[in-house]
Amino acid sequence: MINNRENNQKPILVILAAGMASRYGSAKQVESFGPFGEKIIDYSIYDAIRAGFGKVVFVIREEFLEVMKSNVGDKLPDTIEVEYVYQDFDLSKFGVDRIVDRQKPWGTGHAVMSAEPAVDRPFCVINADDFYGYDAFQKMADFLRERATDQEMALVGFEVGNTLSDFGYVSRGVCEVNDADHLQSVTERTNIYRKDEKIVYAQAESETTLPDNTRVSMNFWGFTPKIFEVARALFPAFVEQNYENPKAEFFIPDLPDYMVKQGLANFAVLPTDAKWFGVTYKEDKDQVQRSIQRLIKARHYPERLWPVKKVVDESIYLDF
Repeated sequence: MINNRENNQKPILVILAAGMASRYGSAKQVESFGPFGEKIIDYSIYDAIRAGFGKVVFVIREEFLEVMKSNVGDKLPDTIEVEYVYQDFDLSKFGVDRIVDRQKPWGTGHAVMSAEPAVDRPFCVINADDFYGYDAFQKMADFLRERATDQEMALVGFEVGNTLSDFGYVSRGVCEVNDADHLQSVTERTNIYRKDEKIVYAQAESETTLPDNTRVSMNFWGFTPKIFEVARALFPAFVEQNYENPKAEFFIPDLPDYMVKQGLANFAVLPTDAKWFGVTYKEDKDQVQRSIQRLIKARHYPERLWPVKKVVDESIYLDF
């Protein structure tokens, strides 16, 4: 059973699961990859619980609620608190009066803003369809418990060479990091790929090379609720400038980038050399399944993550 007093002292995991999966072509958040139908999101939650997170908040589209509950939320152990919030097209709650005709949400920054009603303490933000590994969750959990303040937040910085797909371009927040491992700037690059044994990103009609060990954001951020205040201040102007552009997105990295440049906060870049994997394209699925099987074989994960809930009995749950 949930111990609310104990869980209220633990950081929160916010999972962004409202994306429309346009390149992948289906609801990849609930695609099965593990031997008992586990999703990538299941492995993230399993790692987060082991690392010490006490609550999971799913940011979803409202019409996706029952799918997310039946495929993920209802299978989780009762030791973890679960809440669902909706990323929708009602912008008035963010101080935007303009009505915008739009077919897709306003991006990851908008998704984070949507989580505010369910978040009251330091929290981590991740994508539902990215496999990050236990090391990232443990480093972030330790940071959120021991170091996080409104003036000191964080991200896990992956090496760009460990985050690419073999089947097309990817989007990454490219980080500039100083000698103190603090973020200086983060710039969203939406066309990164490997070409002739080099990593490049395309912009306009040019290509720029990135070293393999360049730190990038994989949307693995550690925030305090202060971030909501900053987002609400910036979002109305963004909408006003982009309401006629159906592809404009309010990205998470825009918020830390603004805070750093305005001297409002530092962002520690927590390094990891772990190899990320995910499902940007359908062709990625086989590779992800093989990677998970290798991790199970190496005993990083049990073959079945969540015991089947047949009776209300604490003995059926994993001992985290």
